[in-house]
Formats: sequence, C-alpha cells, structure tokens
Amino acid sequence: MTEKLLRPLRTRPWPERWLTRVLGAALSCAAYLVCLPWDLRNRLESPGSDVETTPVTGMGVLALAAVLLLLAVHFGLRDALAWPLLLVAAPPAILLYVSLRTHPDPADGFAGVWPLTWAAVTLLGATAVLTVSAVARQFRPDLVDAMEEERALAGLR
Repeated sequence: MTEKLLRPLRTRPWPERWLTRVLGAALSCAAYLVCLPWDLRNRLESPGSDVETTPVTGMGVLALAAVLLLLAVHFGLRDALAWPLLLVAAPPAILLYVSLRTHPDPADGFAGVWPLTWAAVTLLGATAVLTVSAVARQFRPDLVDAMEEERALAGLR
C-alpha cells in the first residue's frame, strides 16, 4: 500500500493524479486558514493603550511551516518540480494577499507597506518549498536508478 502512495504521480491514472493534486492544494489552504487568523491587523492591547499586539502567534507560523514543508516533501517525491510551487506555496500566498487586501490598515503611514510584506513572505515561502521539494526529489527511487544507470554507462562505477 505504501509503495502505491509513494509512487511517482506520472505513473498513476489521471483521475488519481489530479485528485492528489487538488487534495494537496486544499490541505495547504486549510493549514493556512487553521494556523493564521484571517484578519492580520495589529490590535490595541487595551482600550486607550499605545501598545499593539498581533493576532499571529509563533506556534501558528511554525505549524503552518511544518505542514507546508511536509506537503513539499510529499510532492517533491511524487511529482514534477513545478507542482509543489503551485500546490503548496501558491494557495497560502493567495490567501495572504486576499487577507491583506480585504483588511486595510489604518492610515498611520504604514498602510502602503502590505505589498512588501506579502512579497517578502511569498518569496520566503516559495523558496523554502522549492528547496525542500528539490532535496526530497533526490530521494526518488526512479531518479536514483536512472543516475546509477548513467554512471554505469559512463564507466564511473
């Protein structure tokens, strides 16, 4: 059963391939929605206070990163290298964009900074997903066999 779950998706029938991809994208969306609050704006600590707190917790960010990296490993092992970016990194980036766009900051001089925040977080997430899936891809059995065959043919063995 596990060899069927870890077999490359290109060898699977197309309904199973696309169902797996849709489930992966849905899991990355669900992880974002569960781990991060929808409204990311800072809030006053108490009425009349100058101190603001953020609704984003460190544990939520770590949990989201762990889920996304596990999904990146899974799709790095099973699919082409571009799919983890589309299935794992893109849905949270889109949800973050929508969240930042629909909850504008107060006019305090930093209202125009959210595009930079979104770009930085998206770039960091996409880089992490691409790196993890590329490393996981090196452990694919079909790629290991192909490299061994190339080494044998080249006389490097």
